[in-house]
Amino acid sequence: MLDEDEYDKASELYKEGFRNIKAKTSREERFKTLLDYYEKITGFKETEPAAIMHHRISQYGPPCEVCGKPYRTPQASFCAACGNKH
Repeated sequence: MLDEDEYDKASELYKEGFRNIKAKTSREERFKTLLDYYEKITGFKETEPAAIMHHRISQYGPPCEVCGKPYRTPQASFCAACGNKH
């Protein structure tokens, strides 16, 4: 998951990938900088650039007090994973 500073940088690199569309340039080449950045930060070798844009910490709530999985949103009143209500 990316904090706000990391997400801002990733978002810029994602936009850059779209600006770099050239004939016969593969998606991997266009988004290489983003994919490399994400791997450097997380240690995970992501292959789908769009998936990175869903890894923003602020989109999710705090960890559940029972199971530890994040609440689906900051406003969630129960844990979708275990049903705990807080």
